[in-house]
Amino acid sequence: MSGASIFNRVRTAAGRFAGADQGNIAVIFAITAVPIISFVGAAIDYTRANAARSAMQSALDSTSLMLSKDLVNGVITPSQINAKAATYFTALYTNADGKSITIDATYTPASGSTPATIKVDGAGDVTTDFMKVAGFPKLAIGTTSTTTWGTQRMRVALVLDVTGSMANDGKMAAMKPAAKKLIDTLAALAANPGDVYISLVPFAKDVNVGASNYDQNWINWADWDADNGYSTCTAWNSHGHCTSSYWTANNHNTWNGCVTDRDQNYDTLNTAPTGGPSTRFYAEQYNACPAQLMQLTYDFAAVKDKIDSLNPNGGTNQPIGIAWGWQSLTDSAPLNYPAEDPNYTYKKVLIVMSDGLNTQDRWPSYGNGQTQYSGQIDARQQIQCDNIKAAGITIYTMHVNTSGDPTSTILQSCASSSDKFSTVTSSSQIAAAFDSIGTQLSKLRVSR
Repeated sequence: MSGASIFNRVRTAAGRFAGADQGNIAVIFAITAVPIISFVGAAIDYTRANAARSAMQSALDSTSLMLSKDLVNGVITPSQINAKAATYFTALYTNADGKSITIDATYTPASGSTPATIKVDGAGDVTTDFMKVAGFPKLAIGTTSTTTWGTQRMRVALVLDVTGSMANDGKMAAMKPAAKKLIDTLAALAANPGDVYISLVPFAKDVNVGASNYDQNWINWADWDADNGYSTCTAWNSHGHCTSSYWTANNHNTWNGCVTDRDQNYDTLNTAPTGGPSTRFYAEQYNACPAQLMQLTYDFAAVKDKIDSLNPNGGTNQPIGIAWGWQSLTDSAPLNYPAEDPNYTYKKVLIVMSDGLNTQDRWPSYGNGQTQYSGQIDARQQIQCDNIKAAGITIYTMHVNTSGDPTSTILQSCASSSDKFSTVTSSSQIAAAFDSIGTQLSKLRVSR
């Protein structure tokens, strides 16, 4: 409903009250109506102006990104930037309240370690319906957007919940195309191979680091050797009971590739797992071992193929997925990400999508796969997320909550800011949530 329409209705109602002849209704209304209508009217005008400005910001962000791509790819020259900016903005800005809009684009070429930039400024106004009575016929709106390129690259870890509950309510089926579209969005930001790298970490209770790594020194076999093997009896008594035996652990090359949490406090750190036993990841023959993770790569087609192969199974241990997402963004064993070029700066991002609350990890006293006890897994995760953010990595989190669970407070807290956490209550909303992350990641190249 427009502001003018609302105003007409309020005026009609005021007329009815003014005509009332019972008691002091007319007098009371006359005293109170003016400030009430003024406050309501001002709120309506400011809401319209804010909506117009938000729409302008979105259009400017897209305009500046497209201009930078056109310039880098030789589609336009610096002298054509302003005209092209007007064309793009006009097509993108659809808010009917914004009037007298002006756009100005400024290109600054790279110089030394300073990146190239395109800054697009927008200004205009919104005609008021109510505040004009008080002498404010217009509200000014304006904002700006700046793209930078040439010295900045992006590395993104995509940590995806593939637990058994992802099979419910169409969640896995909805997640796959949404995650693949996000990869396409990120790939489009790369002008050259290596500008954007992506890793993929599917997780349940464990993460699969690859069975071929059974001979690596960053694996801790203590639990495996105790739990996986067979007993051979060497002596029997007269009642047929074994009185002496020895234990033989299964060969490590029969391991399925799954690892669980490190000893505390290494479970909350990204310390290279090549020191003492506590720094290493514990091998576990987890019967719901997810698909093997992928290290940072710009083979985006391979990442999307891996997403297509994911199957839901197992319990929820967000910290193990986060741990390996962090490892994939770390310049050390075991994943040893690609070397960074000193001529570039790097944006590092961790995206965590989970459909439920933590239910189990390496410690049985913390949860049984159905229920977490006393929030102990969340407490470890909180320390972990705080450490990741302190390392300069941006965290996005998504809670896919189709079962009416309480909103995940730990995923909310792990996110770098409130706008980097989303919760969806239907599988049909998953695509929009991933799209929102993609839009925000595109804006990591946008500084205001």
